Amino acid sequence: MATVSITKRGEERIRSGHPWIYRSDLADVGAARGDIVLVSGPRRIPLGHALYSDRSEISLRMFTRGEAPVTLDTWRARLDAAIAYRESLGIDATAYRLVHGEADRLPGLVVDRYGDYLVVQALVQATDRLLPELTGLLVDRLAPTGILARNDPRVRVLEGLEQAVTVVHGTVPERIEIRDGRSRYLVDPYRGQKTGLFLDQRENRAAAAAYARGRGLDVFSYNGGFALALAAVCDEVTAVDISEDAVARIRDNAAHNGISNLQAIAMNAFDELRELERRGERFDTIVLDPPAFAKNKAAVPKALSGYKEINLRALKLLRPGGMLVTCSCSYNVSESMFADVLAAAAVDAHADVVVVEKRMQSRDHPVLISVPETYYLKCFVLRKLG
Repeated sequence: MATVSITKRGEERIRSGHPWIYRSDLADVGAARGDIVLVSGPRRIPLGHALYSDRSEISLRMFTRGEAPVTLDTWRARLDAAIAYRESLGIDATAYRLVHGEADRLPGLVVDRYGDYLVVQALVQATDRLLPELTGLLVDRLAPTGILARNDPRVRVLEGLEQAVTVVHGTVPERIEIRDGRSRYLVDPYRGQKTGLFLDQRENRAAAAAYARGRGLDVFSYNGGFALALAAVCDEVTAVDISEDAVARIRDNAAHNGISNLQAIAMNAFDELRELERRGERFDTIVLDPPAFAKNKAAVPKALSGYKEINLRALKLLRPGGMLVTCSCSYNVSESMFADVLAAAAVDAHADVVVVEKRMQSRDHPVLISVPETYYLKCFVLRKLG
């Protein structure tokens, strides 16, 4: 049996509920890359089984407690529980997350559903090694037409794994049509962001539509998810993204949904917000959904400056009584830090602003309360007072 013993500090971390053990807390290793190992503390008392990596700084990801062996049935039971939870949510969409790593007690594994197809990501050595078996379990449970292994995230490099995108079951087309509430999208599972779509914003898109009215603006629009939701209730909507390809997708998706009150423009978001302010433009509903500005702790100061800039401009563009839906998907920028930035932006914009709602990632992307790293998406719904 593969084994790893850890330091007292590592044991305390496990007992606190956090499943990650760092390389600096390994005491003795009797395992190969990608093994499922029995973990013990300094007194050689078994603590449970973990997924072992010989390359990552996160060397162990706890999987079970106690000495009971991990079998394929263990993985099957975890997958069944994750899928059953999503089925209980009554999701009004054909695309959503089925498995969310640690928050489903399936570390290093992501599974997203796009209609009749699945997209999987094996992000650590152990799940990469077990991918054929995990694929078989998914086929048995869900009978998808095809499964795509979207194994191109950078985190795999840190694990010493190759980056690749391969079909591991059946066939997967270049484009998949999915439904998200009243909107329909064409998704590129091979090259789209994440596994093809920002599924974690699904419920926030619906919330934005519930507040939206009048003239809408969606900045950092990607494929127009928020813009399409706004267009259903606003008089007119402008979507802004720096990518010409993204703008083409927004226009295609608008046409696909029979939407005629949405215009999409390819512009740098920072520049366009300044230009709109210079022209004296005003909006009743604004959505800011930028990419992660802080991918590491060193980037946080610059990220906070960026968040303040775009929110300051948005608040100046917002009419009194208007709604701002503003997001941060940077884990390294905490909710309190983001709230402080929004408060500073409101002061500089000479605007009185109230918090209508604080939101997070959709419920199919659950947060494990003992693992703050699983809470990454912050979304504030703000109202500008008259």
